[in-house]
Amino acid sequence: MKNSKLFIVFLVLAMIFVAAACGNGQTDNGDNGDNGDNGDNGGNGDGDNEPIVLNVEDYYPLRENVHYVYEGMGNEFASYDLYIDYLEGNKVQSRINNGGSETIQVIEVGDDKITKLYFEGEVYYRENKINKVNRNEVLLAEPIEVGNSWTLEDGSVRTITSIDVSVTTPMGVYKAIEVSTEFAQVEGQTSTDYYAKDLGLIKSVFKTEGEEITSTLKNMYEDVKLTQHIMFFYPSLDDETYYYQTKPVEFETNDITRKVLEKEYKNESPSTVLTENTEINWLYLNNDGMVYIDVSGDFVTEMNAGAAYESMILQALANTIGNYYGVERILLTLDGDLYESGHILLQQGEYLTVNMEDAEELE
Repeated sequence: MKNSKLFIVFLVLAMIFVAAACGNGQTDNGDNGDNGDNGDNGGNGDGDNEPIVLNVEDYYPLRENVHYVYEGMGNEFASYDLYIDYLEGNKVQSRINNGGSETIQVIEVGDDKITKLYFEGEVYYRENKINKVNRNEVLLAEPIEVGNSWTLEDGSVRTITSIDVSVTTPMGVYKAIEVSTEFAQVEGQTSTDYYAKDLGLIKSVFKTEGEEITSTLKNMYEDVKLTQHIMFFYPSLDDETYYYQTKPVEFETNDITRKVLEKEYKNESPSTVLTENTEINWLYLNNDGMVYIDVSGDFVTEMNAGAAYESMILQALANTIGNYYGVERILLTLDGDLYESGHILLQQGEYLTVNMEDAEELE
C-alpha cells in the first residue's frame, strides 16, 4: 500500500508546476475575493481601465536560496519541501523532498510559457543538470485568459479555467490563476494547480479513482541553505579500520558540490584523506553509472603514505563519494591522467569499488 501511495505522489509531483522562488505574494484582504473588486490585491483592474495583460514570468519569480513548505492531505507523501539547487538565466533546478524520496526538476521561464524540461526521481546528491532535457511539458502558457488550452506530449489536455480565483492557504488568501489538467492515460484523472502572482504555486489538487490529494503552501523562507547529512570515511592504519562521520553540510543555490565536499572533507578530519592543497578538479555521475572524480597532483605528492595506507586512503575516498552518489563504482584520475603513484597504478577503465563493510562510526 505504501508503494502504491508513493507512486501516486510521484505522478502528482511529475505533473505539478512547483514554484522555483518566492516573493511577496499579494494576500486578498477583501471579502474573500468573491466581490469582484480586485483593487490592489493582484487582480485585473476594474471596468474603467484597459484590461491588464498577465505575463507568465509574474507567476514564476526566479530567486535563490528559498525554501517552500507544502502541507499535504489525502496521502502521507503529499507534504513536501522544495529547495533551489541551481539557477542560471531563465532556468531553475529545484529539489523536492516528500519524506519518502527526493526528486529534481528543471523549469524554463520563456517569453510566453513556462516549461518543465527535466524530471528525475531518487536523486539524493547535488549535481547541475540544468541543461538536461527529457521532456517538454508546458505548465503555463500565454495568453493567460480563461479557455486557453494546450495538449501535452502524452495527449493530456491542460486549460486555464480561471484567472482570479480566491485560494485559501495557511499563509493567507490569494488571487490565483487556475490551471486544470485532464490526463489522457487514465480516464477521470485530473489535477488542478493554482498560481499566485509574485509567489508561484500555492496549491495543487490531484483526483483519481475517488481519491483527492492536495498540497498547499504553508510557509516560505528566504535566505535558506539546503542541509544534507553526508558520511565522510577516514582510514586508521593502526587498527586497519575505516571510520566515518556524518556531517551536516550546507549548500547555497549554485554552490559547486565538489568544492563544498572538498572543504568539508578537510575540516576537522580525524585522519587525512584530501591533503591541504588537494583540489577536486571534477566530480560527476556519468551515464555508465560510475562517478568520475579527478584530483590534483597534490593528492599524491602530499600524501606521505606507504602502499597499504595509500590503498586505505583510496578506499575511504571511494566510500565517501560512492555513498553520496548512491553508486558502487568510482573512477579516479589524477590531473586528467591515469592515477599513478609510487605504489598504485590504476589502468585505463579500472575503478574503485565501494566497500563499507565493518566501517565504524566515530563518536
